Amino acid sequence: MIKAVLFDLDNTLIDFINIKIKCIKDAINAMRNKGLNLSEEDAFSEIILIYTNINFEYSEVFQDFLKKVLGRIDYKLLSVAIVAYRKTRANYVKPFNNVKKTLEELRKKGLKLGIITDAPKIKAWIRIASMELEDYFDFVIAFEDTNEKKPSMLPFKKALNELKISPEQVLFVGDNPERDIKGAKQAGMKTALAKYGQFLDGEETADYELTDIKDLIKII
Repeated sequence: MIKAVLFDLDNTLIDFINIKIKCIKDAINAMRNKGLNLSEEDAFSEIILIYTNINFEYSEVFQDFLKKVLGRIDYKLLSVAIVAYRKTRANYVKPFNNVKKTLEELRKKGLKLGIITDAPKIKAWIRIASMELEDYFDFVIAFEDTNEKKPSMLPFKKALNELKISPEQVLFVGDNPERDIKGAKQAGMKTALAKYGQFLDGEETADYELTDIKDLIKII
């Protein structure tokens, strides 16, 4: 019997990749409007390369980008990029369809709810609060809690310690087969793949597949 449901955050509760792309493009266009002599396509490729080489939470991506393409930081361009990025993020950070309804239904069933994310804790909580989901969850396990990223079992074990129930009574929902599903299975949890937000393929198979997050209600 499932007593708790745990979620990945990005691309599971929030459409992170598409929001990220829009934020980057709006930042690029803000810089181009202020004199950056580089096509949107070339600028986007350079920024994505920086993110890929470091991580998608890297906060100095525009500084590195300007150093690479200009040989220095132009603070006017940097400032308009950051402002445009933040404005777009504030306007577009929304949960997937049916997230709130599903969380409400799971709460009504008496289930404990939590999040396991590789994101830094403050960034995770800001995203959660931006979606007005902060009151639905009993806890959030973020990168700082274990200094390990999924599929390491440490974040999942940390969550189990919070729940104080056996792993087979926990269902973990995530979009990444090789990080979310693999890590949760190794920890002994039941798993559900969020196909609606899946960005990367993988060989690891889940117990369930979700075409919409509301499919959880039928499973539970």
